[in-house]
Amino acid sequence: MDAETLAVQSRFERFARDEAAGRSPLYARWAAGIADDAQTARVLARIPAGHRQPPLVFAVARLLGAPEAGYGALAAWIASHEDEFVAETSRRSVQTNEPLRCAALLPALSTVDGPVALLEIGASAGLCLFPDRYSYRYAGGPSIDPPDGASSVVLHSAVSGDPDIRLPDVVWRAGIDLEPLDAAEPHDRRFLTTLVWPGERGRAERITAALDIAASAPPLLLRGDATDPDVLQDAASRAPRDATLVVTTPGVLPHIPRAGRERLIATLRSLDAVWISIDPPGLLGEVSGVDPATWDGFVLSRDGDPLAAVDPLGARVDWLPGRA
Repeated sequence: MDAETLAVQSRFERFARDEAAGRSPLYARWAAGIADDAQTARVLARIPAGHRQPPLVFAVARLLGAPEAGYGALAAWIASHEDEFVAETSRRSVQTNEPLRCAALLPALSTVDGPVALLEIGASAGLCLFPDRYSYRYAGGPSIDPPDGASSVVLHSAVSGDPDIRLPDVVWRAGIDLEPLDAAEPHDRRFLTTLVWPGERGRAERITAALDIAASAPPLLLRGDATDPDVLQDAASRAPRDATLVVTTPGVLPHIPRAGRERLIATLRSLDAVWISIDPPGLLGEVSGVDPATWDGFVLSRDGDPLAAVDPLGARVDWLPGRA
């Protein structure tokens, strides 16, 4: 058996065991099936390695009409749609746009004074650019609504450590993405909701409501590679001078190859801006005081300094003592 096919089978076996189990029974069955099916794995080996993430592979299959049934039905569908499936997956990227991440970003945004110009890297359709337009219900913390009342998007999270949490005054919002999505375009909307794993309750409805908010007041979405210093500096230069520029990278850095990630971080540090990020522990050598072996969750950081341990999608925020 060729090395690429074996690599696909190994990758999907790990996904079934370590990621899908307990979260999406359907994806766990599909991934375990591919791990034991060299013929289907050989089809997936035709997809470039950077586009073979199991959640992307499965989302594209569902987008194109694969039945949400047992593994045999998926394997038969892939066999009968091989070329279309490989081509579509090869051009797509994981663009999960989870507005609940704003519940994790909000305590960090609350440390920033004054009007805020918000710039997100890896913005997808820009759903994390509207933290001031959502309602928040924090178990162990406050309930917060926009000034004009409760939002159609209500984000439920848990918080500990008693951070100060308030809505930011966002006066400008923009994003950079390799392939920005349009919150008003039906096919883009369907792709984003299809990226939700089967079995994750409430996420598709939350994303749909956030898409409606983004479509009603579209942010500036720029097509480009933010690891190119010129692209990021150009986007930053568009922000109003009388606002504090805040650049966010919520969950995007693990998807950027190391050389590009290091280039991006160097550019971020050169900007006159606040940088807020959500990352796996150990990803950033610049984050001090974080032991990946004992850290519980992802790291919410400001300018590389840890503020809290958080759930990667925003369902929990454990604020560290002494963080202003």
